[in-house]
Amino acid sequence: MAHQWVEWGDRVHGGFGSLIALGVRLGNDALVQLKAQRREVLVEYSDGPQTPCACVLDGIAVAVSASLGQRTLKLNDQRTEEGLLARVKFTHRQTQQQVVYELPISVLKRMGEINQGTSPIERFEAVQGIDARELFRIQRP
Repeated sequence: MAHQWVEWGDRVHGGFGSLIALGVRLGNDALVQLKAQRREVLVEYSDGPQTPCACVLDGIAVAVSASLGQRTLKLNDQRTEEGLLARVKFTHRQTQQQVVYELPISVLKRMGEINQGTSPIERFEAVQGIDARELFRIQRP
């Protein structure tokens, strides 16, 4: 399945880096947390003040099949507080249950290191192998 995620992420984003892999991991985790299937969640994403791009969001979109056109994907103009790479809220469209992921800015350095000298598959596998507690905190509103 790793090859498929890399192919889809590359097709949507134009390349497959560790931030895309992180988005895929978040999206898949959110589906489990909410007991949802692909296309059953709304995604609201906010960058942190030092976040250079919303690449994580492309990986999330691939994982959960969310899109701007379906109005299931939203990139907020307002940024999060200092110390975060991103905050992502997932809402199950039927049950309205929510889960919020906060990614610390420290993740950005780790993702950059993963991208150095590795293939897209290796990037995907490296991100999948990191303990979730190092990548994000989960909150339930």
